Amino acid sequence: MHVVSAQQPSTEKYTFGKSLNDPQREAATFGTRTSNGLTSDPLLIIAGAGTGKTNTLAHRVAYLLLAGVHPERISLMTFSRRASVEMLQRAERITAESLKNHRGKNHVPNATRQMWSGTFHSVGNRLLREYAGSIGLDSSFSVIDRGDSSDLIDMLRQDLDLAHKAKRFPRKDTCLSIYSHRVNTRKTLTETLEQAFPWCAEWGDELTTLFRRYVEEKQAQQLLDYDDLLLYWHILMQEETLAEQIGARFDHILVDEYQDTNSLQAEILLALKPCGMGLCVVGDDAQSIYSFRAATVDNILCFPNHFAPAANVITLEQNYRSVQPILDTANTLMREGSGQYEKRLHSTKQSGQKPQYVMVEDDRDQADYIVEQILARREEGTMLRE
Repeated sequence: MHVVSAQQPSTEKYTFGKSLNDPQREAATFGTRTSNGLTSDPLLIIAGAGTGKTNTLAHRVAYLLLAGVHPERISLMTFSRRASVEMLQRAERITAESLKNHRGKNHVPNATRQMWSGTFHSVGNRLLREYAGSIGLDSSFSVIDRGDSSDLIDMLRQDLDLAHKAKRFPRKDTCLSIYSHRVNTRKTLTETLEQAFPWCAEWGDELTTLFRRYVEEKQAQQLLDYDDLLLYWHILMQEETLAEQIGARFDHILVDEYQDTNSLQAEILLALKPCGMGLCVVGDDAQSIYSFRAATVDNILCFPNHFAPAANVITLEQNYRSVQPILDTANTLMREGSGQYEKRLHSTKQSGQKPQYVMVEDDRDQADYIVEQILARREEGTMLRE
């Protein structure tokens, strides 16, 4: 793993990244400027808690636009729609500010609107509309949300008379969670039940029948649920010619919260950019909390070694939210972990107070204690936002 610093654009044209610290600037400007824009080897940005990840990624988007990369050749995939909107708004502001005193503009107003931005699912939806015929889909397929998916499963559950068993059959939301987990991990139903839903293991045969009917009903009505958007996109990328064609549409692909992606998403990404050129993922292995949704921290831990030479890694460690005693505690806890990226969070904010170690009975007592402490601080005059 190594870091290559970027050749920064001429300051005569525009000012850029004055608010960034050195590692943030390295990450935002990583790559080599060319006559056509910017080329970049694969890059992993490890962004510790509170280290300005969103600001850094927004600056990287802006830097690509300022370098002359056409917005339609940039894809930004985020964990949520809200995160995508915030990122693009910041990038637009940064770009406009950088060009404020530059007469020969090389940036189209509202360029970020032309980018392929959004969640993995929304980007997959757009691509599937174009390439539906290649995998036997009708391009006019409808996408159903989790509520509609749950209702469809419940209807089929009733039709199969599973809701009236002597021993209660799993409810519709649980059934959908089992189905979703299996699709995103690509494990067998038996493995899924044993590892994630052991209390439902006795219903393996009935769930197999239910899920088969669920898939048949979706196909009959040309419906795709959120999991299908990833599944069919993954299927699309198994055709080498199509994978090359789709990957060639993008010079740069940026992915936020990479520690919370699942195996399907990681394989889609690697199929888009097998050599890693133009690929930039951002995340923090210490903040991976979505394993219950089939996310796997191995995606971020193994990312550099998918490429030869290995992807470059830049670590952001300056924390802008907490005081140093809190970060010292966090650093001590993180050191106890295995299979991780080494990082030491630090801050310019100091405090004479040390963190407290509080013992509680259970999660409810923990919540009560925290609420009581917040209310007590408010009574003392501390603003809630602090």
